[in-house]
Amino acid sequence: MKKDTTYTQPLLLLMILFFSFGFITALNDILTPHLKELFALSYTQAMWVQFTFFLAYGVVSLPASKLVIHIGHKKSIVLALAISGIGCLLFYPAAEYQRYAIFLGALFCLATGITLLQVATNPYVAALGPASTASSRLTLTQACNSLGTTIAPYIGAGLILSHAASDSNAVQTLYVGLATALFSLAIFFSWLSFPMISPLPSEATSSQSIERPFWHNRVLLGGVIGIFLYVGAEVSIGSFLVSYLSHADIGNVALEQAGKWVSFYWGGAMIGRFLGAYLQRIVQPARLLCLYAGCAASLVLLSMQTHGFMAVYTILSVGFFNSIMFPTIFTLAIAGLGARTAQASGWLCTAIVGGAVLPLLQGMVADHMGLQRSFFLPILSYSYIAYYGWRRRAR
Repeated sequence: MKKDTTYTQPLLLLMILFFSFGFITALNDILTPHLKELFALSYTQAMWVQFTFFLAYGVVSLPASKLVIHIGHKKSIVLALAISGIGCLLFYPAAEYQRYAIFLGALFCLATGITLLQVATNPYVAALGPASTASSRLTLTQACNSLGTTIAPYIGAGLILSHAASDSNAVQTLYVGLATALFSLAIFFSWLSFPMISPLPSEATSSQSIERPFWHNRVLLGGVIGIFLYVGAEVSIGSFLVSYLSHADIGNVALEQAGKWVSFYWGGAMIGRFLGAYLQRIVQPARLLCLYAGCAASLVLLSMQTHGFMAVYTILSVGFFNSIMFPTIFTLAIAGLGARTAQASGWLCTAIVGGAVLPLLQGMVADHMGLQRSFFLPILSYSYIAYYGWRRRAR
């Protein structure tokens, strides 16, 4: 295996992709309250935005993993960017005719491209260097993803929430601009060459295997459940933040300002990932995962019990502790799978469908029990993730 420096250029280029799909995904946190107001939706109905978007991970991930094996990483990335660009273009007629169903269709198309992008890039990044630093490397690229998620809510709130819900121009301008950027990236990446990767020797000789169904592999199964719950918790919190912060009995923040404050949630994750990329080189990743998940659960619980500044500060701080969870769970789950890594990546990316299921469940709970009480669902998710890290700490 060549040294990490051999892969510096492709790693830097892949960081651009992580930034782009982070930016687009975080815009859903602004789009959700916008559509809730435009179509007078309940919390449950509004969560169909996230349900439709993240449903694509459940539907597309496994076929995408087979496609990546068949056509390679480069062609998969180019195709993914083109599909996402088409999804962004569909926001123009959705906003023009103000049809919720068209918005949802555009979101699904957009998410299909992003799913393929995730399946192609995550295991590729993990393989661009020694296995011992794979978690750190993926955490670093996820930090670029977080840079996108940090910037997106601030820009989206300024462009969308600052206008009347019936004003379609802002949504059209934003998503047509995104489509242009995605098509440009597709053309750019089609000209590039990427190094071929192969399983690491340590992976090829590992005793871990998924020749049997993945649920027979306890480490991978635990990782699939962990990704499902992590993404579900992170997306649920992000989806409800604008409503949570602007609620008169919780944060009492103006709607546009609440949208901009979502950037602090994702900004915390960005800072945590840059720091985590370093910490995971000196602290066992599984131990760090256990600690971070426990802190996240504690902060959500404290926010549920308080109001005003304390409720706002604690819920926004959860973003920092979300930071290392996805890359750490991912790399713990695929460690030692060798040539079966792409298939495992498909299952793990399928688990991102948790971002569809948990927000919808929390919306149902919020409609019946109240918004603040509904946050017990993320607490349960973080508790399991802490357990998974604890179980893997000595491995």
